[in-house]
Amino acid sequence: MNDIDFILSELQSISEPDYLKKMARFGIDISKAFGIRVPNIRKLGKQIGKNQELSLLLWETGFHEAHLLATLIGDYKQVTEMQINTWTKDFSSWDVCDQACGNLFVKTPYFKSKAFEFAEAEAEFVKRTGFVLMAEAAVHLKKEPNETFLAFLPVIESEAYDNRNFVKKAINWALRQIGKRNAFLHTHAIQTANNILAQNNKKANWVALDALRELNSDIVLAKIKF
Repeated sequence: MNDIDFILSELQSISEPDYLKKMARFGIDISKAFGIRVPNIRKLGKQIGKNQELSLLLWETGFHEAHLLATLIGDYKQVTEMQINTWTKDFSSWDVCDQACGNLFVKTPYFKSKAFEFAEAEAEFVKRTGFVLMAEAAVHLKKEPNETFLAFLPVIESEAYDNRNFVKKAINWALRQIGKRNAFLHTHAIQTANNILAQNNKKANWVALDALRELNSDIVLAKIKF
């Protein structure tokens, strides 16, 4: 399980060419993809185990599923800032971006600085990465202080105008997850959403209105005990 050619042959063996059409319908770049369902990639990842060296080699192949597998077997303790920068520039699909952020990047000491840096980038998937890091941190980093997320909210507010599909969905995701973290942040997330609406920018409205629908729902209010 340490040989890159063997792993690629394993990926090829579990591919479903017909599944490529479904991937494309979900907005995934299939220009260099096998057509493999994510549960099957996860299964292979568990068989391989953590292997940072192999993770980096898989990434270099450029195959979509190899990228996904690389995020699953990589060791976040060995992820460098240079690796984050390199991989982020290579992102061409939302699913690889999200898996890399959730499985690796958000667990590193660089996640905050990269969230701020990438959130102001021009490239669509680089910018998405910034906001996905915010969302993933809100969900998974239980010990992270409120101050971290308060600092993210002004960035969300200022960038909400970006109407590109994969950016606006990540901005919305970050706002919702921060607001669902606890009652204190919920209040500030609601205020941020209202501030976005006050911009009178039609491109930004969806981010705010969709977030408000969830944050004001009975399920969320009960969860954070308002």
